[in-house]
Amino acid sequence: MERRLIYHMCRQAEWAAAEAAGQYRGSSQDAADGFIHFSTSAQIRESARKHRAGQDDLVLVTVDAVRLGAPLKWELSRGGALFPHLYGALPLEAVVRVDPLPLGPDGAHVFPETR
Repeated sequence: MERRLIYHMCRQAEWAAAEAAGQYRGSSQDAADGFIHFSTSAQIRESARKHRAGQDDLVLVTVDAVRLGAPLKWELSRGGALFPHLYGALPLEAVVRVDPLPLGPDGAHVFPETR
């Protein structure tokens, strides 16, 4: 089965708590919306500019979407594009990697390679 990668940004402390708990339930914004927000590689940089501009101490969580099953829904959002939304906790077994998401000299986030 082919892996499809999706991405989520959160604070390092939130991710550390998820690792301790064995699952990630999302940020306060995710809780308010009722799902965990994800983006594709084509969407993640704009999501960072729109929702996390200037925020430091973030990590980029890379997830294998195939491992999430039915709780993952692709729904219309910004500009009529389909965005992945997870209705439920993120199991850590679906996480491929976690990278720091520092701010560059221009104040924009510096992303690792995404596919």
